[in-house]
Amino acid sequence: MNNVYELEHIYKTYKNDGKEFTALKDVSLSVHEGEIFGIIGMSGAGKSTLVRTLNRLEEVSDGTVRFFGEDLASLKPRELRNIRHSISMIFQSFNLLNQRTVIENVEQPLKITHTPRAERRGIAMEMLKIVGLEEKANEYPARLSGGQRQRVAIARALAGNPKVLLCDEATSALDPKITGEILDLLKKINEERGLTIVIITHEMAVVEKICDRVAIIDNGVLAEIGDVREVFSSPKSTAARKLVFPSNPFDPTKSDGRLIRIVFDGLKASEPFIANLVKTTGKTVNILSANTKSVGGIGYGQMVMELPDDVNDQETIIEFFKSSGLAVSEIE
Repeated sequence: MNNVYELEHIYKTYKNDGKEFTALKDVSLSVHEGEIFGIIGMSGAGKSTLVRTLNRLEEVSDGTVRFFGEDLASLKPRELRNIRHSISMIFQSFNLLNQRTVIENVEQPLKITHTPRAERRGIAMEMLKIVGLEEKANEYPARLSGGQRQRVAIARALAGNPKVLLCDEATSALDPKITGEILDLLKKINEERGLTIVIITHEMAVVEKICDRVAIIDNGVLAEIGDVREVFSSPKSTAARKLVFPSNPFDPTKSDGRLIRIVFDGLKASEPFIANLVKTTGKTVNILSANTKSVGGIGYGQMVMELPDDVNDQETIIEFFKSSGLAVSEIE
């Protein structure tokens, strides 16, 4: 498997009025060709700084960023410009030119590469068809909805036939329904064109829906990285648990009540494991919350439950769930 990006021991320190702030601290990771890679973290975690190192909009203070094996820091200005033609980016704010029509916006990267007008018009129209907006070619951005404007931004990003698409909070300004449509479109583009996509977000739901792997950034540090299904099922870091666990489970009935979370995939959803627990062990639990969701295209369910007071009963219950093939995590 080829690596599009290889980041080794990345540091980024800002200096202002004699003070220093380190936004990235010893981050090392790789992005595989053809995958959808998520970078997630809370506001201020350093994820947007990280994505800007991927096209050298941010110079790293230390470490190495390689793009298909080339050290970005070693490139001369012309070489960097050529590399950037292979790296497109879409943003939360769309960044469209309001005084130009939709198709003129999509043509912009082709103008930069001096593509002949007739050729770039044909390419732009093809890109608009991919995002389902060919009938809006002669409209102006102000007359479009937010979701339509983001589709135009995606079409523009695709026009230059990039190798990578960087998405910096690209769905944050959209409502959940439109967000879902944009994510479905990105997934389709990834599958049909083999385009590598890097998604920056603070929403776990975005990562769960379309990403193959995810890196979790916490205060500039890489807290966890792995397959999305594994991180969802068994988050290892505190930062991952905060993002993955249900945001508002019901309070335990006792202040010192012990809570666990069990995760099951679609294959086990039909099994009556709570009933089996009672039948097999004679032990009961108090279910506080439950939900189901799609993670990487596979249905998953999760339950948060309170265990009985007796420590031996607690361990019996946990062991039963683990032996049944369920992922079990403790909730602090």
